[in-house]
Amino acid sequence: MAIFAEARLLSIPSRLLKSKSVRNITLVAAGTAGAQLINVAFAPVITRLYGPEAFGILGTFVAILAILTPLASLSYPIAIVLPRDHQAAAQLARASVWIAVLMTLLTALVFVFFKAPIVQLFDLQTVEPYLFLVPLSMFFSALVAIASNWILRYKLFKVSARVTVLQALFANIAKTGVGLIFPVAAALIVVASAATLLHCFMLWFGIRRESTIKEPSAEAVTNTKELLLRHKDFPLYRTPQIVINSIGQSLPILMIASLFGPAAAGLYALPKTILGMPTILIGKSVSSVFYPQFVENVRDGKNGHLILLRATTSLLAVGGLVYAPVILLGPWLFALVFGDEWYAAGEYARWMSFWFIAILATRPVIAAIPVLNLQGVFLIFEIAALALRAFAIYAGYTITSSALGAVAAFSLSCVLLFLILTLLVLRRAATHKQLDDGSGNVSG
Repeated sequence: MAIFAEARLLSIPSRLLKSKSVRNITLVAAGTAGAQLINVAFAPVITRLYGPEAFGILGTFVAILAILTPLASLSYPIAIVLPRDHQAAAQLARASVWIAVLMTLLTALVFVFFKAPIVQLFDLQTVEPYLFLVPLSMFFSALVAIASNWILRYKLFKVSARVTVLQALFANIAKTGVGLIFPVAAALIVVASAATLLHCFMLWFGIRRESTIKEPSAEAVTNTKELLLRHKDFPLYRTPQIVINSIGQSLPILMIASLFGPAAAGLYALPKTILGMPTILIGKSVSSVFYPQFVENVRDGKNGHLILLRATTSLLAVGGLVYAPVILLGPWLFALVFGDEWYAAGEYARWMSFWFIAILATRPVIAAIPVLNLQGVFLIFEIAALALRAFAIYAGYTITSSALGAVAAFSLSCVLLFLILTLLVLRRAATHKQLDDGSGNVSG
């Protein structure tokens, strides 16, 4: 019996290597890891070229963009993965492009006619010269989302991995090269927008080269309006949810920039970027494979509770290991790697690490929400979460009179919120029975 048990143990690595899911995760992880290694390699140079103030202005611009980008295509790209039929998915992709065009034009008109009151109301003077780039970046981001979900649908993970590395290489070389001559916030913002456009072009080029699309079935949906109405929960629930979540995530940097200036905001923006790298590397790799696999399992009538629980607990353990050094040695690590002026950023990073552990652990939970028909519940949850995050920031700032206190309170409130969300989704997964009725409808 011991011999047989040992043989089974020795066969585990072989089975894992043969697993398609493991191979796909490894492929996405390799591309994301390559991109993150490039980012890490260039970061000490870039931070010494630009300084906290430039990063603070970039962070404020990115925060505004994060709030507005979900409106660009009304979250319809996320639905591309769901229909069984190729023609329905293609129609969703085309409709998403046209929606993005219209929403971009509308946003541009708003900025043309109402920029001054918007800047005054939200205290955005530091980024006012760059607001004209927001609509363009919105549109580029929408196209990237459409292409990325098309890749998920057809599991073209080689394309995703290759493009991720090339985009990171271009962005960092451009930031460094421009920074040697013109080390100001404008350079960072323009390069970031151009990198998103390049990302879009490379994704679509890779799709056209390697995609093998099946012919539409006899039951193909031909009425685009009907198809959009069928997936109306995405614009009605998911889009407001993402916008509200983005507002909640952006509150710290916007408030810090307003209360303490762009340099203080930069001390927050850098650790947010750096700490996000492991989350992107591991979380994106797992969720990119988990989402279509979870869709297939639930569509076939299987209970998704176990796979969701395993994915969540595994990522929680990984997150604890990854962020432990930052929690223990954050200030000294940041000063050593990025320069002495970034020591305070390491203090922020200590508290933010708990938040990013929660983000990483709940990536599968977030991916499962549309599959489990929880978009309406998720919207209500995000509204309540926004209120709690705003209260936490205000309470932390009031009690400690410091930006660090506000960041600490915000991070701990996010941990509590992610715990509540995980319990809600796991409970739903335990009782959910079916996803798709064969025509693309989500039911259950």
